[in-house]
Amino acid sequence: MGDVLAGNNAVWEFEPDAVLIRYSRSVRGSRLLQALGERRVPYAALESVEVADGRRGTVVLRAVARAGADPVVEMAGGQLRETADPYRLVLPEQDRAPAEAGRDRLREAIEVFGQDGPPGRFLVPAPAGPRVFKAYDAKAFFDGRTVTFRWFWTGASTAKWKAGDQSFAVERLSGVEWRSPELLHGHLRLLRREAGEPGAADGPPAAADQDPAAVIFGLGYGPVHESLPFAASVLAAIRAARVGPEPWQ
Repeated sequence: MGDVLAGNNAVWEFEPDAVLIRYSRSVRGSRLLQALGERRVPYAALESVEVADGRRGTVVLRAVARAGADPVVEMAGGQLRETADPYRLVLPEQDRAPAEAGRDRLREAIEVFGQDGPPGRFLVPAPAGPRVFKAYDAKAFFDGRTVTFRWFWTGASTAKWKAGDQSFAVERLSGVEWRSPELLHGHLRLLRREAGEPGAADGPPAAADQDPAAVIFGLGYGPVHESLPFAASVLAAIRAARVGPEPWQ
């Protein structure tokens, strides 16, 4: 389509089969969106799009991703603040007409490219790796194939310290659980395939502070803009290991 919508928090460029979203680097903007930088979202990854009134003389163009199409949205599970929504474009009220035109074009594209039901694989690229962040009880690393937790003696529980540093190949994992650090008991937990191991699917996992397959967050630890892209990148690698490489790889 070739058209561009420049908003307060992002720029959306409409391509023939996707919308290219470049997020603002403004110091007042969402740190998560700044960390995501730029994303190419195929129209097949979208479910719907609406225009609504925003705050302080703005209008909001907001798309909704299909379930299972975007690893960031999948991992966030509805826990993000409105301002951190990667599918939300905020424009001045005077740009309502261009926003509505963008909505109509996206709806037409969804009609052409859209599909019923969840896709078999992620359609939006995962945040690029390698990735690293500091939790309260460990430093977490992901090199694209293996997740590693290196415990801090000042934060890790006795159970984790005794278990020693942990490494998990994505082939051994069935999923990832992310609870925002902005909520109580924030953590990232790896779900294992093997029965009888911490985080395995055959029984309830231990509390996150006792589980060697989990790291816990806290004030200043595991911030959303670091831990969520990390979790999404791991989730995409797990999915790719199960069903084959994602289409962008």
